[in-house]
Amino acid sequence: MNRRDAIKDLSMIPLAGSIMLPKTSAPEKAVSQAQVAASKEIYQAIGVEPIINCRGTFTIIGGSIERPEVRTAMDAAAQVFVQYDELAFGAGKRLAELTGAEWGMVSAGCAAGMKHVTVACVTGGNPEKLIRVPNLAGFDKTEVIIPRYSRNVYDHALRNVGVTLITVDSIEELTNAISSRTAMIYLMAGDESMKGPMSLEAISKIAKPKNIPVMVDAAAEDLTIPNVHLKMGATVVIYSGGKALCGPQCAGLVLGQKDLLMSAWQASAPHHGPGRDNKVGREETMGMIAAVEAWTKRDHAGEWKRWLSWLDNISKTVTSIDGVKTTVIEPKDQLSNRTPQLRISWDPAKFNITGEEIAELFGRTKPRIALGGGSREGSTFISITTGQMQPGDDKVVADRFVSVLSEKRTPQKTDLKPATVTLKGHWDLDVQFFSSVSKQSLIIEQDGNWLEGSHKGEFSVRELQGTVEGNEVKMRSSDRQIADNITFSFSGTAKDDTMTGSIYMGEYMTATFTAKRHKFKAKREKIFIPSGPPLAT
Repeated sequence: MNRRDAIKDLSMIPLAGSIMLPKTSAPEKAVSQAQVAASKEIYQAIGVEPIINCRGTFTIIGGSIERPEVRTAMDAAAQVFVQYDELAFGAGKRLAELTGAEWGMVSAGCAAGMKHVTVACVTGGNPEKLIRVPNLAGFDKTEVIIPRYSRNVYDHALRNVGVTLITVDSIEELTNAISSRTAMIYLMAGDESMKGPMSLEAISKIAKPKNIPVMVDAAAEDLTIPNVHLKMGATVVIYSGGKALCGPQCAGLVLGQKDLLMSAWQASAPHHGPGRDNKVGREETMGMIAAVEAWTKRDHAGEWKRWLSWLDNISKTVTSIDGVKTTVIEPKDQLSNRTPQLRISWDPAKFNITGEEIAELFGRTKPRIALGGGSREGSTFISITTGQMQPGDDKVVADRFVSVLSEKRTPQKTDLKPATVTLKGHWDLDVQFFSSVSKQSLIIEQDGNWLEGSHKGEFSVRELQGTVEGNEVKMRSSDRQIADNITFSFSGTAKDDTMTGSIYMGEYMTATFTAKRHKFKAKREKIFIPSGPPLAT
């Protein structure tokens, strides 16, 4: 599943009208080199090297760059105090005016908004129920129905409420799954939700007569006015503030039915209950309003042309190298992560480097650049996404690519060094996480350099595959659960009956491991099998 991925100086901010920016604000003015340098230095001062974002609005690298209007509004909001319920009501009204939705709410991100709406559907705004979440004993509404195509890592926000998720594969299954316990139907926005037998429109026709809310997760989408999902029958649609809207990274935009959003706000901080840990401040609230106001005024066509001009600059520079080709991809019909992309491709055998290797090199060395890389049908490529690139990034990226691809490289050896260790057998595996040790096990079969077998974690057994060169071991397994996948990439060395090393787990960071060959303790003896049924038990 893909998913998804990501305000400061006013003397007065009228809740019912447009935010009036001071004359010194220049939303479209380019940030000066001095400001960019100062921004980098604040991170470098604590040992963190900034990144040029040619990847997209991924939260793990910061989402998006807040627009100047957003920063201005947030700075201003931070200077005075307000009563938060009054703020929420004013924000809801203003967001409704801007978007055409019945009501609006600002949450602490898209996932937090999903959580609050789920709580609202479970509690109906009853605080006696609210304070008991996630213990839903005695509740009438305890189930959420999700088409399988919408199961994803972000539905943890729903699971955190304590509801039972019911996954369905057809409209018939969905219809049959609806009962008096159904609190909500959840959809992730995408091709399947827009058309087909289990589209939002088809589902809403079933849900509305039964008074069942339909929530749509549109985190990385462009905001549409009037809203396409609400028009198709959604009760609530939720966006990430720190993605296309270029609003506060820690804010979400929730639009839809007013009574349900009032219950969702009740389930949000500063109110006590299951949402107290998802606090959205007055700064993010006003910043989110500023982002939506800016969205309605932005020159979207001009932005697209500017992005294309950057890709054109890069293309002209990199194609000066013989054998390098470029293709511009313009996903004009899609709403999610809608931005033009440049694919730069070449024959890896000619330059002796792959797109994956360039992406890794650019991401780990200065100037750090986040971009995509892959290989397909004898060609390799990198992909450059423009949506969060800043002025001047195109030249840095193009020059670095030319520099790297112009280097002379010898062909990489594809033959593996002979293995000097035998790993076949059962292994007792200790995995040291940050604050615990997990007892696991490996069963390994070895064919020269190639390893295969199984990796038994604490809750599941998954296939294992890998290689051994000399005494260096690399292995991988994946714990695949519905809506989740954790990849364990082992890297270490073996000596005698012991293996040690590290386990790279992607977003879950790195653990260390020690594995010792299992010693079977059972006594060797012949097995006697009776010829008939027992005569005594």
